[in-house]
Amino acid sequence: MTQTLPNSGNGKTTTGPRKALSPALRYVLRRLFQAALVMVLVMVGSFLLVKLAPGDMVDAMAGTRDLTADQMAALRERYGLDQPVIVQLLRYMALLVTFDFGYSPINAAPAMDVILNRLPVTAILVVCSVSLSMVIGTVFGVIASRNAGKPVDLLLSMFMLLLYATPSFIIAVLMMLVFSVKLNLVPIAGFESIGMGYTGLTRFFDIAHHLILPVTALCTFYIAIYGRIGRASMLEVLKLDFVRTARGKGLGEGRIFYVHALRNALLPLVTMAGLQVSSLFGGAVLIETIFGLPGMGRTAFDAVFQRDTNLLLGVVFVSSLVVVIVNFLIDLLYMVLDPRVNLK
Repeated sequence: MTQTLPNSGNGKTTTGPRKALSPALRYVLRRLFQAALVMVLVMVGSFLLVKLAPGDMVDAMAGTRDLTADQMAALRERYGLDQPVIVQLLRYMALLVTFDFGYSPINAAPAMDVILNRLPVTAILVVCSVSLSMVIGTVFGVIASRNAGKPVDLLLSMFMLLLYATPSFIIAVLMMLVFSVKLNLVPIAGFESIGMGYTGLTRFFDIAHHLILPVTALCTFYIAIYGRIGRASMLEVLKLDFVRTARGKGLGEGRIFYVHALRNALLPLVTMAGLQVSSLFGGAVLIETIFGLPGMGRTAFDAVFQRDTNLLLGVVFVSSLVVVIVNFLIDLLYMVLDPRVNLK
């Protein structure tokens, strides 16, 4: 697009290019393009991997129903499974543009409806786990770095190492045995009390009561990660020149530590938050299965064994989309926290 510019030589006007896009806007547009490309590659790769596996959902349906060969052939024709793989792929990618994941014959409902019904459970689980682990881990890291070399630092470091070395499923089983079976303090499984008809705050606290163990089991490992990274980052930042300059100006140690140093030390933790969301969507499969939570992880687990291709690919798409969006927002937040980020 062009704009009119004055010509100082003869009083006439000429045209020239408009001002180029700002570096920040170019950075955002480039990240959006990369995110879209990642989504396309993920879905194409996932579709082809599913098709490489033996059998299809008609075979899974035949295992639970008495279907004849003609009936199975008719079902494959109905769901387009008799078409070449490339045709199935193009047809599926075209449907994804409209967020149509197809029909889930195992659940006798559109795959989108099944996913939207299960997504809130996993979203609540992931948000609570990320928030809790980041806050607690950061506090541990700050306290440890503030008392570097002292007994408090040693105890916290040992505790974080213990959390880091213990698998989440071991912690989940141990907490179930102690707090649910022995002490009967929290429910052993489920997302909320069935048939009670709770609403409002009563339902909120009921769900929170059920999620105490799953959230704790899911975030213990990341508490250790945030704590160790936070401690190392704080100790590194405290050695930088701007900290010495702040001390030379007479600023108090508390202000230097919690205002100036902490903001810079948070950058690696923000990056870790984006990675944690990606990991939690995978780790949720195990935790949701152990605690009987009707979330996305368990839905994907069931879809694999039931060969429900549409539902499985729908779960992959939604999970990947959430991860891509979160990492895109993390990139933007990183740009705000650190103006030195390269926007080229």
